[in-house]
Amino acid sequence: MKILVTGGLGFIGSAVVRRILSSTTNTVVNVDNLTYSGNMDSLPDAQFNPNYVFEKVDICCANAVRRVFETHKPTVIMHLAAESHVDRSIDGPRVFMDTNIMGTFNLLEQSRIYFQGLDSSLKEKFRFHHVSTDEVYGDLAGKDDLFREDTPYSPSSPYAASKACSDHLVRAWSRTYRLPSVVTNCSNNYGPYHFPEKLIPHVILNALHGKPLPIYGNGLQIRDWLYVDDHANGLLTVLTKGVVGETYNIGGHNEKTNIEVVESICSLLESLAPIKPKGVERYRDLITFVKDRPGHDARYAIDASKIDRELGWVPDETFESGLQKTVQWYLDNPEWWGRVLSGAYRLDRLGDEL
Repeated sequence: MKILVTGGLGFIGSAVVRRILSSTTNTVVNVDNLTYSGNMDSLPDAQFNPNYVFEKVDICCANAVRRVFETHKPTVIMHLAAESHVDRSIDGPRVFMDTNIMGTFNLLEQSRIYFQGLDSSLKEKFRFHHVSTDEVYGDLAGKDDLFREDTPYSPSSPYAASKACSDHLVRAWSRTYRLPSVVTNCSNNYGPYHFPEKLIPHVILNALHGKPLPIYGNGLQIRDWLYVDDHANGLLTVLTKGVVGETYNIGGHNEKTNIEVVESICSLLESLAPIKPKGVERYRDLITFVKDRPGHDARYAIDASKIDRELGWVPDETFESGLQKTVQWYLDNPEWWGRVLSGAYRLDRLGDEL
């Protein structure tokens, strides 16, 4: 297959691209606009792979997206490009509406036009795989409740609302135009190459530098944590085995409070990085509680039984094994995160010449 991946230089997108290139003979056409979170360092060997093509394209530009379809003639689409940081969506929601809603609309329209021009055998293979989030569901009231594929949408943040809208667009294009589509909603991802603004890498790097480890509110917000490579495997399982028109929730079966996550990171660092910054006796002493953010959901938890039952996917990593791999990766790769923190990963890009 020739797989068009949008957002393939982001955290989850790059994990998907790495997995495709390392474990299949498929070709990847990576469409990414190289915004602040797009990092070419996250695909260090891709440029030497004959099965990899990069296109610097803004999915909000219909003409540019059309050119990509006409040039590369993809077999399937995996749509991961999105603005995804909740705090940023609260401070500046407009770009979330532009990228997550209008960008998805443009991609759907160009996919529809392209799909209608395919012969019957290629139409049979075509899929539009839309990758979304569990945040579209809002939060859970009871301790035993879970997000299921038919849980009503109730987004709390501008980010979640923009993703909910994009989900609805995909389903509308599937029903109205018969565009063969599948939707996946995932829980919180973590792992290597995660942009440092997110909780787990932020805590790891702050701890290594002796900086405060900020936790919103009382730290008792619960999330289900999914190791990013497990998610990538789940996405490829849905792409190849999923039923058109269906939704699949992908979760890690790892519910943890935010304070538990931070304390676990501190414990791992005690053994993996025992030489601490000056003035720090214990990493956990750096924990600092800060004012909660507006509209902060209390609990997310995914029921991932459908993808297990129907497609045979389950995560390989426990939270403990995945977190240890993650902490160790950040300890082993200071060049990657150092270039992010300094901004060097953006300064030396080749820009439009790519």
